[in-house]
Order: sequence, then structure tokens, then C-alpha cells
Amino acid sequence: MSGIVLSDRRARVQTSPLRHVDLLLIGSALAATLLGLLMIYSSTQARTKASHVSSVYFLERQLIAVFVGVVVMGAVMAIDYRKLRDQAILVYLATIVGLLVVVSPFGSKAKGAQSWVQLPGGFQFQPSEFAKFGLIIGLAGYLAHHRGELDLSRLLVAMTLAGVPMGLVMLQPDLGTTMVIGVIVIAMLTIAGARARHLLVILLLCITGAVAVVQLGMLKRFQVDRLTAFLDPGHDTSRSAYNLNQSKTAIGNGGLFGRGYRHGTQTNLAFVPEQHTDFIFTALGEELGFVGGATLLALFAIVVWRTWRTALVSPDFFGTIVCIGIVALFAFQIFENMGMTMGIMPITGIPLPFMSYGGSATIAEFACIGLVANISMRRFT
Repeated sequence: MSGIVLSDRRARVQTSPLRHVDLLLIGSALAATLLGLLMIYSSTQARTKASHVSSVYFLERQLIAVFVGVVVMGAVMAIDYRKLRDQAILVYLATIVGLLVVVSPFGSKAKGAQSWVQLPGGFQFQPSEFAKFGLIIGLAGYLAHHRGELDLSRLLVAMTLAGVPMGLVMLQPDLGTTMVIGVIVIAMLTIAGARARHLLVILLLCITGAVAVVQLGMLKRFQVDRLTAFLDPGHDTSRSAYNLNQSKTAIGNGGLFGRGYRHGTQTNLAFVPEQHTDFIFTALGEELGFVGGATLLALFAIVVWRTWRTALVSPDFFGTIVCIGIVALFAFQIFENMGMTMGIMPITGIPLPFMSYGGSATIAEFACIGLVANISMRRFT
């Protein structure tokens, strides 16, 4: 009898999804997060000293966000992702409700945008970061349900599903997050089988919409300056051009091996505004140099590769579409954020995954990692 019990236990262990956890994916995300914590601490020393607050103020808050993010990642991994597929419409509706709350009187305005909901203890909740996660699930559910049937009418429905959250995000206004969502949607529609001419029309509409937003004055003057500063920073006298020039100087100062942790002059003297959030890569570039930047890129490459691999081995089309959306999310944000610090992309305020200070973004990114790991774990079931 005991032999039968042991055999049953062994069989359950061998068939358990936990045997197939992608440790390389999770480990790379955690390693990038550790680098982010180090850089957040270093880049906020001058800021905390000037504000007469604890030197670990920002580090402690980010550590809380990381802890919550890891818990959320574990929770997402524990629920069979196919249950999320079955409840995709509810996830999508919850996303819309969150975005409606932030543009209502409950939302808080800061730096020209109403993108947050104020929480007790001085914390803020940013629904637009979770909207990326929710939209990926909601849109993937619809596309998987109509696999091979994506004609013009169904494509218009998919575009409407994507257009509602994009419109609500633009009301904040937040052009950077809208761009990220647009890239996610185009990537998912491409894999879902949308025709090339339809995708071209969608791309042209997105570009036209972005230009219209700028021309119609939906963005503040400083937001427009941020977007256009990279085109001609030498002749732009705005604060955005100053930010960009200081950013490039900090990265250039790093050289091959960097100036050493907490020994970067641009970082220690707080010459780079918003360095712990949008421009966190400049702290890494200055203090750890090309080697540090290459290490971070290698970690990001592993995350993107393992997510792409999971898309290929997913047991169903829903899992494939979800992973493609997450690949697009991470790849675009990494390219855009690093590109804007080096002056080759517009400054949009898009955070660098697992690196930038910000609780909502950190938690949402770990939720995405948990979803990819979830699909990978259950690829044999």
C-alpha cells in the first residue's frame, strides 16, 4: 500500500506545473530589478538630502513595490491562465473601469497629467500601467475566439476594444502609454492574421492621431517640447533639451567600466532631472559604464527571448497571442526608454522595465512575467 501511495505522489510531482517553471525568465527579471534598486538608491541621494528626508526613502518605497509585485507574480502563476482566457471580458471591463476612475474627480493631477489615484500613506495607483496587462488579456481572448476569422468586421471590433482604453489614456493625457498600447495592439493583430493592408491603415491612423494630438493642443507645451527635443537638441533652449543633454553627458562619462557605484558626478550632483524614474539608465551608464549597460541589455534580451519562446511552445493560441503582446510591451519600452536617454527617440516618460522607480509599473511588469511563466508551466497540460 505504501508503495502505491509513493507512486501516486511521485506521479503528481512529475505532472505538476511547478516542474516547468521558467527560472531563467524569472531570474533575469529579478536580476534587472536588483540593478534598478541599486541605481534608484544612488540616483536619489542628492534629492533626499535636499528634501531633508531619509536617504533610503525612495529605496524603501520601491522595495515595497517589488515585494507586492513578486506576490502578484506568484498569484498570477498559481491561477491556470486558461481561466483568465475564459474571463477575458471581465478583465477587460475592469481595465476600463480603472481608467474611468483616474479621469474622474477621484484622479490626481501631477506634472500636467491626471494619471494617478492617490492612496493612503502617500502612495499612488496608476491604472494606465495595469491597462496594458488587462488589454493584452482582453484582446487576446477575443482574437483567440475568432482565430482564422479575422475579417474586416471583426478587425473593427478588435480596434474598438483597443481604441477605448487608448482614448481614455489620452484624456489624461499620456501619449507615451498610448504609443505602447498601439505597438502591443499592432503586434497582436499581426500574429492573429490581420491583412497587411489593414495593418498599414491602422499604422497610418495611429501616426495621424499622434500628430493630431500635438497639433490640437491636447498636450501641454512642455510635453510637446519633450517629444521634439531629440530632433535638434543643440538649438532647443527648453528644459527638455537640457534634460537630454545632461542625460547624454552622464552616459558618455561612464566609458567602458563606469566611474564606480555612487561615484558618478552627474548622478551625485543631480544634474539629470527625473533620473530615478524616466532617466534611470543614465545612472547605470555613468556608474557602471558600457559593461553595466551591456549586462542590463543581456538580462532584457533573456526576458524577451524566454517570452518569445513561450509564445512558440504555448499549448493554445490564446497563450501565444498573450506572449506576443508582452514581448511587444517589453521590447518597445526598453528601446524607447534607452533610446530617449541617448537622444535617438522622443522623450515620452515611458519607464524602463524593472529599473525605473514607480510602484504601479513595477507591479504590472511582474504580473506580465507571472503570466508568461504561467503559460510556460502549463505547456504540457
